[in-house]
This record gives sequence, structure tokens and C-alpha cells, in this order.
Amino acid sequence: MNGLVIDDVSMIFTLPDGGEVHALQNVSLHLEPGELMAVLGPSGCGKTTLLNIIAGFLAPTAGQVHLNGRQVTGPHKERGMVFQQGALFEWMTAAENVGFGPRMGGATRAEIAAKVGHLLDVVALREFADEPVYRLSGGMQQRVALARCLANDPDVILMDEPLGALDALTREKMQGLVLKLWKDTGKTIVLITHSVEEALFLGERLVVMAPRPGRIHKAFALPFADQGVEGDTRAIKIQPDFIATREEILTMIWEMEEEIMGGGNTG
Repeated sequence: MNGLVIDDVSMIFTLPDGGEVHALQNVSLHLEPGELMAVLGPSGCGKTTLLNIIAGFLAPTAGQVHLNGRQVTGPHKERGMVFQQGALFEWMTAAENVGFGPRMGGATRAEIAAKVGHLLDVVALREFADEPVYRLSGGMQQRVALARCLANDPDVILMDEPLGALDALTREKMQGLVLKLWKDTGKTIVLITHSVEEALFLGERLVVMAPRPGRIHKAFALPFADQGVEGDTRAIKIQPDFIATREEILTMIWEMEEEIMGGGNTG
């Protein structure tokens, strides 16, 4: 089966005292190639655990993940990761960071230069190619992180709160860039976020997870990501349908947070 298949995945963590945390239970999803899915849920619902299983950083207690018919058994360049903090080599330049993966993969200097130049153009950072990363703003660093991920040409891009550390204006601009990259590259994207508005705007599909243990509570198919590729971000976010869905999901998550307040789940 093509695409990303999450088949009845469960995850149980054993604690030092012998106790257990049921982080995920019987999670099943299928993303066709080129789909963009946002994942929301209250703290402790297993969002990051699920992303780490897809990435191959964790092996599930039960169930399997397949990408294009191949079982995920560990990290692989077919699955690229973008973290909340860019996880960049801060002493390297923007260009060196973007070119790191291809260089490790044995690409020639000419191939690396061509790919790096193209991707820095894509994220509008060509003029900062020779700047050390530590001199760049948070938004610029996340654009470098996106370009570095794309340099490895993954089938799936996994994003763990990639815009969470940015100020509101930069975050909104970066949301537009994520949508542009999604449409231009045709990549499958799975994005974890705590922002309901961001999930609504970016998620062609949106999954709300419930805790204790983490499982799919409700799934949505939404039009706003496609609208956002060419449309005005602010105009989309004040549409009555956008606001109504936002309030529905906020209420849903608020009720779950009230139920688990004071609990000790992690995820």
C-alpha cells in the first residue's frame, strides 16, 4: 500500500518503579502520498510519541508503521524531521547546514552547490548563505531547518512543533511557507502542534487525539490548507466555517484537559 500506514499502533512505557504509562492505544491512520496531516490534542495524549514512532526513533509495543509498503524499523532518510528548535549546527553557515545531508550521502561538490542554492532560494535565504546559523533569527533558522530536511529528498516530512518558538507574525509567515513547500514539493507532511488555529490552517487532514491512553478522538477533512496556498491568511482565519471549527475543537480539547487535570501522563 502506498503512502504512510500506521497500523494498530500501541505504546507502553515502563517506569523505573515498575509502573506503566500507556502512551498510545490502537492508533490506525493512512496518509496517501502528498497529504498534509496536523495532529492536535491535550498534553499527554501521545502526539510526540506517535511522531517518534513514525520517524523510527521508537519501536511500538504493538502494531506497525509502513511507508510505501516497507516497514519502519528505524530512522531513514525517507523520513525527514524538523524539530521545534532547528537542531542545526550553529557554527556552520546556512549553506553548510543545508548541504550536510547530501555531503554525507556522497554527492559531488557541484551537486551539493546546485541543491543548496536552489533550496536557499526556495526558503528565501540565498543572501544569508554564508552567515553562521547563530547569527540568524529564529524564523530564519527554521527556514534553514526546512531546507536542510528537503535536501535529503524525504518522502515524508515530520514536524514536531516547528513554529512553536516563533513570535506571532513570524509564525504566521512561516505557516504560509509550509503550505507553499507542501504544494510545490508534493511531500507528505505530518505536523504536531499545540495551536488549534495553526492545525486548522495547515491541516488538510486534522486528527484530535485523546489521552489516557493516547488514541484518535476525532478526525477532520478541511479545506483551509488548499485555500491558504494562494489565499490571504487573515481572510481565511476569519471565515465563519474556520471560526466554528476552531471553537468546536477548542471546546473538545478544553473538556479533555479538565478531565485529566492533575494527571501524570506523558506524551
